[in-house]
Amino acid sequence: MQLEINLALTIVAAILVLLIGRVLIARVGVLSAYSIPEPVVGGMVVALLLTAVRAVGGVEADFDVRAQTPLLLTFFSTIGLGADLRTLAQGGRKLLILLAAVVVGLLLQNALGVVIARGLDLHPLMGMLGGSATLSGGHGTGAAYGTLFGEVNNLQGAVEVAMACATFGLILGGILGGPVAQWLIRRHGLAPAPEAVPALGPGSLGAYERRPLSPESLIETVLLLMVCLGIGGLLAEHLVIPGLTLPTFVWCLLTGIVLRNALGLTGLYRIDGPTVELIGTVCLSLFLAMALMSLRLWELVNLALPILIILVAQALLILVLAVTLTFRVMGRDYDAAVISAGQCGFQLGATPTAIANMQAVTSRYGPSPVAFLLVPVVGAFLIDITNAFVIQGFLALPWFGFEP
Repeated sequence: MQLEINLALTIVAAILVLLIGRVLIARVGVLSAYSIPEPVVGGMVVALLLTAVRAVGGVEADFDVRAQTPLLLTFFSTIGLGADLRTLAQGGRKLLILLAAVVVGLLLQNALGVVIARGLDLHPLMGMLGGSATLSGGHGTGAAYGTLFGEVNNLQGAVEVAMACATFGLILGGILGGPVAQWLIRRHGLAPAPEAVPALGPGSLGAYERRPLSPESLIETVLLLMVCLGIGGLLAEHLVIPGLTLPTFVWCLLTGIVLRNALGLTGLYRIDGPTVELIGTVCLSLFLAMALMSLRLWELVNLALPILIILVAQALLILVLAVTLTFRVMGRDYDAAVISAGQCGFQLGATPTAIANMQAVTSRYGPSPVAFLLVPVVGAFLIDITNAFVIQGFLALPWFGFEP
């Protein structure tokens, strides 16, 4: 039986997910010690409960998740409104280094997926679906390539496999990021730089911190965010770039960056950082809560053992890559540890998962403005472009037997 849950009750459920996650983290020491985000904890508990209800009673909850898109767009708009290009210019070298590490990850993800798939006598395209197309690309990119492989290469069940792989990655990306940063911080005795200040934008708000909020700052900030959503939506709809398709959230992010820096350089208006931060944190938390509580975990159970082997290997790959490569090349400091947690999020799941990982770490150990500047730019923008080129490059290799 299908149980339809309307939008209002879906939001109620999402808030309850966050509260459940908060209570469990406060009471279960291991969750707090390894900085597991509240939406991940609460969302998995609710998803498991709903899966049990479906298995025992045959009742499947169908949430109205229409609010997910505006929540995600608003969140990325807050990231844009918090991005000072002068600070970004200072970290330009680190941005390129992080992008290089991510590209290495994309190449290894696809190579590993194809090698294991061929070793297990699967079609090599199954290895691609268990690689960067779904893990670094997420559900959207995974669905696109799953459809392509099904239509052009007659690969049966490609879309279903893609969705299950992306879901698996979303879960592991939220679970592994915190422990990775925790281990690096403790092993190397790391701490935030003395001059570090809370980042403008989502990321430095403590888990239990409460702040005063004025009606004026809220209204003005909502105005700026609606401008980002409105202009970003128009650009996504009407601006065509040959050979490149940018998702709407990227246009909202870019609009926020332009607006933030235009207002700052002209001195016309000073953006209220704490209000932007608060709204971004709320939107991100609700988005992840909705995404995780509505996971169809039974689709993961239906994954064939070979696909599970590929995905477990991919999780170990990103974990090792974050610790041995990214942490080292990014400076072996506290910011590098936080960035490594973010990489586990966006190279296994999605950029919101990466930000949630970093929020959980920084709320416990202190702010990392550099991480919250670099990770959204790479994870929400540059990775999609580079991932497309990497995938097309792999598909063009003749010895894998891909059909043109």
